[in-house]
Amino acid sequence: MTSNNASPADDDAVALAHSLFDACRRGDAAGVLPYLDAGAPATMRDADGNSLLMLAAYHDHPELVRALAERGADVDQLNDRGQSPLAGAAFKGYDAVARVLLDAGADPELGTPSGRETAAFFGREAIAAMIEERRARP
Repeated sequence: MTSNNASPADDDAVALAHSLFDACRRGDAAGVLPYLDAGAPATMRDADGNSLLMLAAYHDHPELVRALAERGADVDQLNDRGQSPLAGAAFKGYDAVARVLLDAGADPELGTPSGRETAAFFGREAIAAMIEERRARP
């Protein structure tokens, strides 16, 4: 059933977007990457401003994070709370995700709190060290 102003095609697009967000939460590359390869925007965001990459990062799927970044997903795209994917990885303690994000150019100073601040606050020593290593690079 469609809403008063939505067409069946609109409803299909919304359903597809929801399935892509869910695929990223599950780490289901086959459920999301073919759509991006066919032209779906890698920077799409859900109702809370979470990008596909943010959801993959927050649910500990480093290989999917890498694949999304390679397809144009913004590793620094903040959600509606001002959180970065790197801060999410630091909050959860996902070292491999943090490494992928930093290797893809994530800025550890972006967001509120930043990825660097989050790593320090939660005692994520490995992630803090990765951030310092990146900052030391010319």
